[in-house]
Amino acid sequence: MDLELSTPILDRVKVPADMRGLDMAELRTLADDVRNEMIHTVGQTGGHLGSGLGVVELTVALHYVFDTPRDKVIWDVGHQAYPHKIITGRRDRIRTLRQGGGLSGFTKRSESEYDPFGAAHSSTSISAAIGFAMANQIAGQPGKAIAVIGDGSMSAGMAYEAMNNAQAAGNRLVVILNDNDMSIAPPVGGLSAYLARLVSSRPFLELRGLAKKLSRHLPAPLHSAAKKTDEFARGMVMGGTLFEELGFYYVGPIDGHNLDQLIPVLENVRDAAEGPCLIHVVTQKGKGYAPAEAAADKYHGVQKFNVVTGEQVKTPAKAPAYQNVFGETLAKLAETDKRIVAITAAMPSGTGVDKFARAHPERTFDVGIAEQHAVTFAAGLAAQGMRPFCAIYSTFLQRAYDQVVHDVAIQNLPVRFAIDRAGLVGADGATHAGTFDITYLASLPNMVVMAAADEAELAHMTATAVAHDSGPIAFRYPRGNGVGVPLPETPTPLEIGKGRIVHGGSGKIAILSLGTRLAEALKASDTLEAKGLPTTVADLRFVKPLDDDLIRRLIKTHEVVITIEEGAIGGLGAHVLTMASDEGLTDNGLKIRTMRLPDTFQDHDSPDKQYDEAGLNAPHIVDTVLKALRWNETGLEQGAEVRA
Repeated sequence: MDLELSTPILDRVKVPADMRGLDMAELRTLADDVRNEMIHTVGQTGGHLGSGLGVVELTVALHYVFDTPRDKVIWDVGHQAYPHKIITGRRDRIRTLRQGGGLSGFTKRSESEYDPFGAAHSSTSISAAIGFAMANQIAGQPGKAIAVIGDGSMSAGMAYEAMNNAQAAGNRLVVILNDNDMSIAPPVGGLSAYLARLVSSRPFLELRGLAKKLSRHLPAPLHSAAKKTDEFARGMVMGGTLFEELGFYYVGPIDGHNLDQLIPVLENVRDAAEGPCLIHVVTQKGKGYAPAEAAADKYHGVQKFNVVTGEQVKTPAKAPAYQNVFGETLAKLAETDKRIVAITAAMPSGTGVDKFARAHPERTFDVGIAEQHAVTFAAGLAAQGMRPFCAIYSTFLQRAYDQVVHDVAIQNLPVRFAIDRAGLVGADGATHAGTFDITYLASLPNMVVMAAADEAELAHMTATAVAHDSGPIAFRYPRGNGVGVPLPETPTPLEIGKGRIVHGGSGKIAILSLGTRLAEALKASDTLEAKGLPTTVADLRFVKPLDDDLIRRLIKTHEVVITIEEGAIGGLGAHVLTMASDEGLTDNGLKIRTMRLPDTFQDHDSPDKQYDEAGLNAPHIVDTVLKALRWNETGLEQGAEVRA
């Protein structure tokens, strides 16, 4: 396609209403313009590319046919919504995508009236769409709800739970199954397109409705036979039997890049009096951009890239990525331990499980977007004597919390949780931040919870999890690259519940760090010592069980104790305060201050800026200490208390 930035038709389309007077040729040109705009945008900002390129024509068709924003288009996950943003009044800000203060990389209610429901986790769209449809029905208001869900998201049980509840929404609900990876139907062609138009048309539906009414007056065996014949015939030709059983009228498959096919079918479904409809649309990830079409992952998520060549701009890493350290360490340990298995929920490369899979494919399981199943599957493996590692992003493990409690912790099964993307994650923002796992895991009986301070510690914690057979164990680590410390040739299991002193050992100040804020704690100690304030820095390693002996000793020998963690309230700080309170360690004037993520959902930005906003960098640690001491640049303020 022509990648020159010439967009006369797109210039005329500020909002969807502007396109509804265009003819078919102009709509095709508009789709080309939108694709062109998206390629240039993501080339500058990075982000999700392939999925959005695959739905350009579908996006244009949906906003052309349906009366948005009155009709609600709900994108599942939302990373394919960049074309949607371009034609819904946000083109002038599209190059702020995923930047601090700019547009979100997903749909977001506060951003536009055309984003009726926020997304980023998969398989929520149908449930939300039913909610919109039923609300309109109850209120007697017009408006349809259209859920656009990819075939990958259909691997999650929530999608089927929603479809099982969809009939009540009637013809106010439309589901678009965007089949862009594994086709579950015969290849799209002229015959299937013709049949899709035919079976979605008003004359066919009216004739079918009349036939149904007539068949009800037939004897029961004949009525049943007629119903089965109708469903079987369309199922044989169109592949929709499963969806029919769930109460949907199935139409498809149709070519998702052919507006001449898409628009008539969408118009027929829009005007149909039938119940909920499911339209099976086949698209191609990366469509219209040769480098994306040729890539194995269709350029699903990319860094900034050269639009002409497709070459991504990558900064050479000074240290390995945390997920790769985990995957490679686990693969090495599994060479001599045949009980180790790895489980991922549709994120093999993101979690490092792909490294394990290359070495041990027979012990690697990608269960799809099904975190609940992943955890209980791991529990079954553990109960049968295996050593399962469930590698799941912190934000996605939230979806399986009941299984963690009920199927793992209560039964005290040795499932190992490798929790990736712990802490703040940058451009993906609040929906993907690993903010809560310390709190929601460390509150569970039987659970061991660790946090790696660097890549070497992660290797040791992986080995610790392998060796821990007495119950569940979790270890968390952030997105991105390590700090550059050498990796151990042979990772060594850590003693459960024991931390380490990494700097000092006596003085006025003790900083108790959990996770990768350790580097900032060490920077802060240098600044404090330059002010004449000797500082001890401890890497606690474990939030559960706490190293009570180490914490007790530091509390008794220091005037100010600071805890710092990359997690929400209720984590390390709460556990240390509870222990100190229970033992009466704060009765003699000890000053304990807890530093943690703020009680807000932080917007997307660079990780450094996010942590600065959260107040968890070295200057903030120093400031917290000095305020606790009532310190100014000349020393302690007049009247400030000093612990004897």
